[in-house]
Amino acid sequence: MAIHTLFLFGLLILTVLLRISFAALITPSHGTSSLNRSSFPPGFIFGTASSAYQYEGAANEGGRGPSLWDTFTHRYPDKIKDESNGDVAIDSYNRYKEDVGIMKEMNLDAYRFSISWSRILPDGKLSRGVNKEGIKYYNNLINELLSKGIQPFVTLFHWDTPQVLEDEYGGFLSPRIVEDFRDYAEVCFKAFGDRVKHWITLNEPWSYSIGGYAVPLLAPGRCSAWLGLNCTGGDSATEPYLVSHHQLLAHATAVQLYRNKYQRSQKGIIGITLVSNWMVPLSSARHHQNAAQRALDFMLGWFMDPLTNGDYPHTMKSLVGSRLPKFSEDESNMIKGSFDFLGLNYYTANYAAYAPQFRSGNKSYVTDSLVNLLTARNGIPIGPKAGSDWLYVYPRGIRDLLVYTRRKYNNPLIYITENGVDEVNNATISLEEALVDNMRIDYYYKHLSYIERAIKDGVDVRGYFAWSLLDNFEWSSGYTVRFGINYVDYKNGLKRYPKLSARWFKNFLKN
Repeated sequence: MAIHTLFLFGLLILTVLLRISFAALITPSHGTSSLNRSSFPPGFIFGTASSAYQYEGAANEGGRGPSLWDTFTHRYPDKIKDESNGDVAIDSYNRYKEDVGIMKEMNLDAYRFSISWSRILPDGKLSRGVNKEGIKYYNNLINELLSKGIQPFVTLFHWDTPQVLEDEYGGFLSPRIVEDFRDYAEVCFKAFGDRVKHWITLNEPWSYSIGGYAVPLLAPGRCSAWLGLNCTGGDSATEPYLVSHHQLLAHATAVQLYRNKYQRSQKGIIGITLVSNWMVPLSSARHHQNAAQRALDFMLGWFMDPLTNGDYPHTMKSLVGSRLPKFSEDESNMIKGSFDFLGLNYYTANYAAYAPQFRSGNKSYVTDSLVNLLTARNGIPIGPKAGSDWLYVYPRGIRDLLVYTRRKYNNPLIYITENGVDEVNNATISLEEALVDNMRIDYYYKHLSYIERAIKDGVDVRGYFAWSLLDNFEWSSGYTVRFGINYVDYKNGLKRYPKLSARWFKNFLKN
């Protein structure tokens, strides 16, 4: 799940949360007679998404080694809103059969989950040994999914680098990570590739680079000291670009390995998941329109341009200059076309305004694009505010983003690998009230409607994964917000309860 940086630009809008009684009915406009599974092409996949650190727990069970998120949450608890961690999370490690049962009950087709690198290779490197208990856990999960008719979509890296590699050479700050990631990927291809037919190398490399190395929102919490944000060290002007560069090389190396050695026999496909907000120009003025394009280049194009054309966007090269790493000719050729499908995560949109004032002063990724990202215009929010400060609901943005991606990047095969909305974890309301999430039904209904339109526009979308099946550990927000379609009772044994949105999805998918 992406943790965005919008509040760095100020402007938090206070809204009144509407509380509705449990007896409230889903509004007729959100009924599943007008929009349901049959509204989408035959074979279109519906699923939910998760990640290892946010779900599994069992941090010290089953031979797992520590990841940088274990270290980050324990060493700097103040960087998590409620000073919590993922030691237990929602205990999916021990409750995976129950959770697969929930998916089956909801009529879901697929489940996107990530593998914990340090659960497979506790010491980070293949040469230091494979953890058989880790292999067994994911074999059990995959087999349980398949026994219930649910397809596994597996993400290899969702931000949880083994801590030993962070200590040894700085993780993704070093090119040494590329070889270690390739070896880790190969262990997974060998162990699970006979049953896993959809592989995702990386989740949201943008979020990992920015949240971890430009502003200290995510592990390892690095940024420039001049920002005054209590960073753990770092340089916001160089490190985000370096980390993304190595992520792209790690991705392409793993894809090359899969295609050369496993794809023909295992008959799977492999891709990458990127995230992007939709960028709306602050006005029709040319300089704001250009700013919106630059904002897209610095968020989506940063990765899609190399993946499609073998090089970074021209805007980034001209504005970042020598701080932007360069690909060798061999690297460029390896990265170009290194995906069978694109996973796309979408949550929200921004107004983009030209910010010439960013030309002066200290350099940072945040200011390099000369764009100020806003959540409101003339005091009016771009959409209703959700539980998180960065998430404003703008459903048409998903269609705009899909159509843009089709046009600019040669109509790739796309899965929406995350889309969702959160509410504040309100301890003062009853469980009965907490299960009423009409705003989430509204969010999904409208976004799915715009995806249907995008498909009619010619975008090659093959599936949709809601974030998230269950409430979970939301990175720097801890457990203070809830993205789940199903409620997790953190105070009473992590018991799961379906929210109204779970019932809505069940009806949506039964047709």
